[in-house]
Amino acid sequence: MFDNFYGLTGKPFQLTPDPEFYFRSITHRKALSYLGYGLAQGEGFIVITGEVGSGKSTLVAHMLESLDTQQVTVAQIVTSKLDEEEIVHVVAASMGLDIEGHDKASALTEIEGYLHAEARAGRRCLLIVDESQNLSVPALEELRMLSNFQLGNHPLLQTLLLGQPEFRVTLQNDGGLEQLRQRVIAAHHLEPMQKSEIEPYIIHRLKKVGWDGNPAFDQRVYAELFEASGGIPRRVNQIANRLLLLGAVEERSRIDAAMLQSVLQEMEAERAFPAAAPSALKKKDPEFEPVKAMPTTPRVDVEQFEAALAERDAQIAELQQAIVELANQTDEAAANILNPEIEIMREQIARIEAKTFEQERSIRQTLTMLIEWIESEMDSSKAA
Repeated sequence: MFDNFYGLTGKPFQLTPDPEFYFRSITHRKALSYLGYGLAQGEGFIVITGEVGSGKSTLVAHMLESLDTQQVTVAQIVTSKLDEEEIVHVVAASMGLDIEGHDKASALTEIEGYLHAEARAGRRCLLIVDESQNLSVPALEELRMLSNFQLGNHPLLQTLLLGQPEFRVTLQNDGGLEQLRQRVIAAHHLEPMQKSEIEPYIIHRLKKVGWDGNPAFDQRVYAELFEASGGIPRRVNQIANRLLLLGAVEERSRIDAAMLQSVLQEMEAERAFPAAAPSALKKKDPEFEPVKAMPTTPRVDVEQFEAALAERDAQIAELQQAIVELANQTDEAAANILNPEIEIMREQIARIEAKTFEQERSIRQTLTMLIEWIESEMDSSKAA
């Protein structure tokens, strides 16, 4: 919607990683330098950590564009909670190996054979493991064992581990990972962007989609956007998306601090809507972490949803009836006086409809997520 209104050729603040939008912040430049150094070594482990939404995936996607596919073969996996046997099978699958039904030893043999074949073809292999914080210590140790594969004195596999801050803590402190720590040749933790980087970040992404200065941004917006997002790129994108949407709805050519505060209040209200996860669905496993921000029960949310819609309909009906009554006035003088009031009421209706449409969409999304989550839990229970 807003991309058409502002004449943009695409979505400047999409949440999915896209190397075309890579922004060279201070922390990302450092990370890219560490990546370059580590890749030049051709062995061991490279570790990149950062908060959710800090730009790890975008950084890696940008790095991959610079690799020569004739010299480097890349395998990528995104991990869930895998044990040491499962991780071996997942790695094999990421390399395109058919090891269904194979035991761990057979899968390792297949992996070693694949790595040798790539080396003979003049290519080295890079394994990228995303969400590494989900891996168990034995699974991480299994990845270290894969790094032992060699052809003569030449290592056959290098591994890039991406993870959230808790992975950094695990890697630094767990006694069972000492041998893996000794093989880490480069590591960097992505920090949030600095306050001074918010404006160039916003402009950088807008220019990627043909921005010509419309809309313009008040300077105060950048400072308050930094405070609201903490400098995390994905959070900046979320807020900026909503800002441009509001600007398009209100047909604004300038984004100001008042609009930003309005967006932040709406986003805060939406986050506050869901409650905790249903107690009946919480697992007793001490390692299980309850899903945050889920409704207490589906029935309560449906009632709130229906009540909100009923209240909206009642307000609209009252205003519409008032307009009809005012419009039926035959006295021309009275009509001249009341016409402005009619227009004001019509504007109130339009604002209410726009706001409640947005609320209705958010509520429906929440209910859909809840239903999918409950169904997945039921499927998991049946499987167990």
